[in-house]
Amino acid sequence: MSKTLVAYFSASGTTARTAKNLADAIGGDLYEIKPAVKYTQADLNWMDKKSRSSVEMSDKSFRPELADKNADIASYDRIFIGFPIWWYVAPTIINTFLESYNFEGKGIILFATSGGSGFGKTVQELAPSCPGAVIKEGKVNPSREELKKWAEVFDR
Repeated sequence: MSKTLVAYFSASGTTARTAKNLADAIGGDLYEIKPAVKYTQADLNWMDKKSRSSVEMSDKSFRPELADKNADIASYDRIFIGFPIWWYVAPTIINTFLESYNFEGKGIILFATSGGSGFGKTVQELAPSCPGAVIKEGKVNPSREELKKWAEVFDR
């Protein structure tokens, strides 16, 4: 039986709720990916080209600093990673997280929350940040029931 981690970044609480539901559904451990500097509502204003999130997402090489690097990635075989979709991809803090640990040989399954877009090129943009890992696109905005059914697909 593999050990499962549900790691997530949530700027407004929506992805956190989904991550907690997923962890409950699959019996996985939960880990919050926290930025060193918390995002404010003004930071998240995608209509403002000078907002923090807009500036970060306009430069794909930008890596927001993490509040900690305490995830025990080595103890897990399977890692679900959740985040809100920003500009049709994962926020660059997800790249920071992936680049902070060794994911070689790990199975990574993505899940996301979004106001209307899908994963876009998320897998392609995250893959270079976790060399040697198998990364799969998962679900966007899954319900609690969908999470339970979806989790059954990924054998432990």
